[in-house]
Amino acid sequence: MNKTLVKKAAITSMALLTLAGGASSAFADGKGKGHDSESKSKQDWEDQRKWDDRDDDNDYNDDKDNKKKKEKGGIHLHFKDEKELKWALEHIIRLASKGVFTGYADGTFKPQQKITRIETIVAAVRLMGLKEQAESAEEMATKLNFKDAEQLKRKYPWATGYIAVALEKDLFAETDDVVQPDKSATRLFAATLLVKALGLEAEAKAKNNTELNFKDAKNIPAGSVGYVAVALEKGIITGYSDKTFRPNQPVTRAELAAILDRTDNEMPDHDAQAITGKLKAAPANGSLVVVKPDGTETTLAIDSNVFVFRNNVKSDLSSLLAGDEVFIRTYQNKVIFIEVKKPSVDYTIESGKFNSFTLNADGKITAVSISKPFNGGEQVLVLNVAPDMQVVGKVTKLNPGQAVELKLVNNVVTSIKVK
Repeated sequence: MNKTLVKKAAITSMALLTLAGGASSAFADGKGKGHDSESKSKQDWEDQRKWDDRDDDNDYNDDKDNKKKKEKGGIHLHFKDEKELKWALEHIIRLASKGVFTGYADGTFKPQQKITRIETIVAAVRLMGLKEQAESAEEMATKLNFKDAEQLKRKYPWATGYIAVALEKDLFAETDDVVQPDKSATRLFAATLLVKALGLEAEAKAKNNTELNFKDAKNIPAGSVGYVAVALEKGIITGYSDKTFRPNQPVTRAELAAILDRTDNEMPDHDAQAITGKLKAAPANGSLVVVKPDGTETTLAIDSNVFVFRNNVKSDLSSLLAGDEVFIRTYQNKVIFIEVKKPSVDYTIESGKFNSFTLNADGKITAVSISKPFNGGEQVLVLNVAPDMQVVGKVTKLNPGQAVELKLVNNVVTSIKVK
């Protein structure tokens, strides 16, 4: 081989490895087996427990040989069935980031699956920040007085502590003598439970004579009217466009995620923050700097599993630009959710097959060449690159012919995504 070509290839490889430090990877599939039944089986719950608590070998960039061990109890914000989540995705991500409402061991969320009462109760207790208490040895040893306590203990032994805490926090009515864990949770059940979780039971009882303007208001029990009224006032739940409330309609996992997230907005949380402002610069070295509306700056560490929304679609961390107006959620002092509310500049995407890099005398990348289909043939594009261009994905896969996606700002390549 020509010595000049060998030297050029070596320099290109070194340049790519230098860029690898700025690369981010997309979470790929988990390893469990899913269950598609509408009702939640015991195995479904075991799968979710594994998803919540397992040591998870996440597969990065669809490459089974490149695995990164996640810490036990780490957050999981990416699901195989994200396309099915649609409008509820943002709600789901925020809840999953706090371990309130998560997916299954097979990497799915199953948004259309109907939710059960036990799932809803567990989620409410977690939303209240009482997961650790519910899973303590003391609460787990509680002898429950419900008529179906033995059935509950046999099928969901790990949930005993959650039911005990729910009782202590007045999430059950005084007349409840069964849990009915497998029964579908209805809109009325979910709304009532979460109003109680907010500690607004007294306010709800005071509103029991409220007149609800729903066509099916007669289907709401008199003793539940105040709970619905408070839930509506707080924005926890809404009616339908046909002026109905549908109190007895079962709730899906996606719908519960939205209800839980709206409830979460009403709760104080010392482990989480909501921050708005402008990015001072593109994220670098695992952190970002946000300029708040009052002009103060804050530097925030980014969780390795951060979820980014840009233009209302899931995006890469590399899509963030200086000057973007963002809404950020943190959990345990790390950024876990970023939504770009107003982009600083628009950018374009070019897709094609990688050809090569152009290097200057110092071995620095100055341009990239790709091929793309054009009028039945191929068109070769040579594009200038930014000094801080990032490679998103596995750098070693970036060989001639590899499918890539280039992000261009003002016609300059700012990142290359290895597809």
